[in-house]
Amino acid sequence: MLDPAHPRPQFQRERWRSLDGQWQFSFDDTQCFKEPSDVPFDREIRVPFAPESPLSGIGDTGFHPVVWYRTKVRLEDGDLPPPGGRLLLHFGAVDYHAKVWANGQLVAEHEGGFTPFFADVTCALKDGYLDLVVQAEDDPQDLAKPRGKQDWLLEPHGIWYPRTTGIWQTVWLEPVPETHISALRWTPYMETWEFSVEAHITGPMPEGLYLRVRLYDNERVLADDRYAVLRRETARRIAIVDPGNDDFLSHTLWSPSHPHLIEATIELYAGDRVIDRVESYTAMRDISISGNRFLLNGRPLYLRMVLDQGYWRESLMTPPDPDALRRDVELIKRMGFNGVRKHQKLEDPRFLYWCDRLGLLVWGEMPSAYRFTPTAVERTVREWTEAIERDYSHPCIVAWVPLNESWGVPDLPNNPAHRDYVRTLYHLTKTLDPTRPVVGNDGWENLATDIIGIHDYTADPDKLVERYHNLETARRVLSKDWPGGRSLLVGGFEPDTHALVLSEFGGVALASRSESGWGYSQALDPEEFLQRYRHFMEAVARCEGLAGFCYTQFTDTFQEQNGLLFMDRTPKVDLLAIAQATRSR
Repeated sequence: MLDPAHPRPQFQRERWRSLDGQWQFSFDDTQCFKEPSDVPFDREIRVPFAPESPLSGIGDTGFHPVVWYRTKVRLEDGDLPPPGGRLLLHFGAVDYHAKVWANGQLVAEHEGGFTPFFADVTCALKDGYLDLVVQAEDDPQDLAKPRGKQDWLLEPHGIWYPRTTGIWQTVWLEPVPETHISALRWTPYMETWEFSVEAHITGPMPEGLYLRVRLYDNERVLADDRYAVLRRETARRIAIVDPGNDDFLSHTLWSPSHPHLIEATIELYAGDRVIDRVESYTAMRDISISGNRFLLNGRPLYLRMVLDQGYWRESLMTPPDPDALRRDVELIKRMGFNGVRKHQKLEDPRFLYWCDRLGLLVWGEMPSAYRFTPTAVERTVREWTEAIERDYSHPCIVAWVPLNESWGVPDLPNNPAHRDYVRTLYHLTKTLDPTRPVVGNDGWENLATDIIGIHDYTADPDKLVERYHNLETARRVLSKDWPGGRSLLVGGFEPDTHALVLSEFGGVALASRSESGWGYSQALDPEEFLQRYRHFMEAVARCEGLAGFCYTQFTDTFQEQNGLLFMDRTPKVDLLAIAQATRSR
């Protein structure tokens, strides 16, 4: 049975232990501490909340380039691996450069603020306990690292928000057998009604090693196959079709209106003995682009998405509790949207689990660096590769967005190196995942993409109809009418079979007397706010040149107060009225 609280919901073992809670903590502003023994831990922090957040118990938003954490863990019987096994220490995300010590031994080092890593701490165990120390180096003014919406100024300004330093996702222990499954990758093939499963094995390779894969539709067994493990991996296709059973086929397909998941049990055998077991899931669905249409399972689906930045006032990028991720998905669906563009953030995998389970499409987007340097390129490529690897198997992910608004490539129209970089990211993404469309540079200045995302923040909904009423008017916008003041096509790019999506628009703020803030336009009261939203939705419903839209935005985000909800997730107007407007088409 899958546990929605598990930090890695598509790869679950029965035994795991969260280490979230109170840790010792210290700032190292002068960067003078080199080893754990140097650090005078002088306060406590609540992990996994960043020290800038109130929920951490610290709430210090100043510049702190290095921070240290410490906790002492007494291991229980359930934490210990089987004889010969390994004990793994997992980190969901640490911003930005992390070093990890266990009982004085350096056991891991990782660079990248949004992707997971782990340490094998088996050899560091002493007398049934772990003394864990983490150093996180995060230069607040380094613009050559992928940082998303984290501000480099002392106070948030414009469209940038408070920084997130150090541990900001769950820390957890996992005992594993000596020989164990270390990775899984699912790929659906709707044309042949098959799933590809790729499994990687770590540890010694005994004779007679094989993998048993069982797929379930509720309690009905769809497949029970066995595959030999060769060269530490196995990659096979599993056919699940019931010949001639159309009801079964339609029932099995995944979509936002029918988010049907196929559960899986994967067992690793040595001879007739099970040595490892993992619970997972997948789904049967297909994504493609045909002309100016986005296709789900071979049929046109109009994208009704909302921009989601994934911040909470008290906890910043970390949800205040795991249930907050489910609540966000439920609220987005209640407002009539079928998708979300998770903007400038790689979200907690448990958010993707609820999108898979409840039915919400996701555009997965890489947080941007803001400078073009060899270091920025190397960092972005490495972390983006890790991000695709982490999230590839989630059925809810239907597009990848490696770049946004030419951030990190500021001279894209004129600099050949910038253009080559955009093309490289596009083709790298297509190489790592040929099954999904890629939005090469969302917003403007397209030169390698499957979907042309357009950012158009006109305050007049009628202008949207004028610009995107049909394919002819939309192509005129592409060629010469640039709504953001930036060319939509560069480098000789000629749109052909590319869907057009209005991927940012709206941004209406509700005037507030209690705090300062801004939006792309403003309504003076809730009635006017709802009316403006209706006008925008009625306008895009008439835009036959578009394959869909993404409205800005889901919630207010600090000084940016153009959300449909306040930042605490309370509605500004009736949710049913919002949903009715959203579903205008």
